[in-house]
Amino acid sequence: MTKDNVITQDKELEERYERYKGILQRLTIMSDIFMRNVLKKRECTEYILQVIMNKKDLRVTDQIIQKDYKNLQGRSAILDCVARDSVGRQYNVEIQQDNEGASPKRARYHSGLMDMNTLNSGQDFDELPESYVIFITRDDVLGYKLPIYHIVRKIVEADENFTDGSNIIYVNSRNRDETELGRLMHDLRCSRAEEMYNRILAERVHELKETQEGVDHMCREMEQLYNDGIEVGEKSGELKAKKEMAVSLAAEGMKAEQIARLTKVSVGEVQKWINERLSLV
Repeated sequence: MTKDNVITQDKELEERYERYKGILQRLTIMSDIFMRNVLKKRECTEYILQVIMNKKDLRVTDQIIQKDYKNLQGRSAILDCVARDSVGRQYNVEIQQDNEGASPKRARYHSGLMDMNTLNSGQDFDELPESYVIFITRDDVLGYKLPIYHIVRKIVEADENFTDGSNIIYVNSRNRDETELGRLMHDLRCSRAEEMYNRILAERVHELKETQEGVDHMCREMEQLYNDGIEVGEKSGELKAKKEMAVSLAAEGMKAEQIARLTKVSVGEVQKWINERLSLV
């Protein structure tokens, strides 16, 4: 590689990083790439679960971010966050920008994947922990205009719960009333740390957006998305990265013209990406 090529590559990388910094300031915890970095701080996951489960004493003892779970046929799903609390309950927290990604059957599949990856050889089925699949959705997916939905199995004839320990919860992030749950939803959709209610989430957002170490880390994450695009055969790895950023920003209410200026993509291309997303809703 010639010296000129090295200089050109360095300049292109520097330009990409500058664009990443602009995009970073508009991301919220509802944006996939930002969410998974916020939740790497266990206290953030713990606080979100405390509010949703209405258990102030809930303590997360371990968690895995973005793990690929497979079934016996090889059909996999990457679960955003799988956590376990101090009494053994297991949680899968999913933040979904698209309604399609939060379908009831997907929630059922996630629950099954957690169960299949919990017991070791020889363990009794009764050792399965109580589990919760939690979808925090951009819209009111179930359509009853409620802030939160708890889904359990029932014995229809007896009108009693079927206590297999499997639970699904949908949380409507459009609800931002003056309850603790509503304030949490506000914080998940807020891009500025100083405007957030909760100190734990605000400190993490500030760390990732305002400190040199955090900004460098997020830029590296976005650059990895760019490189992953190249590896999987995208015409341009950067195009894949820009598309994910554009869809996230559009979901937060940014106009196509603003996204185009940030990502250096034509307004027409950005609008096409947005329309593709809307066609799935």
